Amino acid sequence: MIVKTEEDINGIKEIGSIVAKIRDELIEKTVPGITTKELDEHAGRLFEQYGAISGPKGEYDFPGYTCISVNEEVAHGIPGSRIIKDGDLVNIDVSGSKNGYFADTGLSFVAGDEADDTLKKLCRTAQLAFDAGLKKIRPGKKLNGIGKAVHQTAVNEGFTVIMNLTGHGIGRSLHEKPDHVLNYFDSWDTGLLREGMVIAFEPFISTAAEEVVELGDGWTYVTEEKSFVAQIEHTLIVTKEGPVIVTL
Repeated sequence: MIVKTEEDINGIKEIGSIVAKIRDELIEKTVPGITTKELDEHAGRLFEQYGAISGPKGEYDFPGYTCISVNEEVAHGIPGSRIIKDGDLVNIDVSGSKNGYFADTGLSFVAGDEADDTLKKLCRTAQLAFDAGLKKIRPGKKLNGIGKAVHQTAVNEGFTVIMNLTGHGIGRSLHEKPDHVLNYFDSWDTGLLREGMVIAFEPFISTAAEEVVELGDGWTYVTEEKSFVAQIEHTLIVTKEGPVIVTL
């Protein structure tokens, strides 16, 4: 989507604020002993409270209001009976729509008090990679500059990136043009960022694996090596003054 009016900007900012609030409430409630289903049911109540519609449920009939991935699960984890344990790597991914506008956000973190040093560093590196990529987001710049910055940051910290999960355009639907915002440099990826473009930027930083595969449930992605993966995702608007993040 290219935002063209004040109505567009306000619509994207409103749903961005809603999914960010739901994400943050779920992160706060992610304590040892709670199930991912309990977290998701709370998200459902919040979507109703804010007058918004869950993205995965509304668009794809996903069996949950949110995607909650734990440890070996990388993305699109289905909420269920899984109990959160101290030291688990958890990703809360929340997307939704309101009044025809969409936003998407996700954060990885370690639950409880017992955090493995590698997992803590992995989450910190995801943030560093996001920040590095963010500096490359300006109108007229190539999309592949974002991936180059993300990948270089990961390598510098002793990690790698997931290559077959990417960011994407968003705005009037959950997934739009551009079809991808890669987490690595591809010389053939010469698409340009445009003023007003809305994208969901989401680096996936991995301890070892570079690709994910479907688990077999039709939704959940894992790595064959059972690597740990951390993600940070925000929806943003490309502007001449710099990217405006609507899901902080």
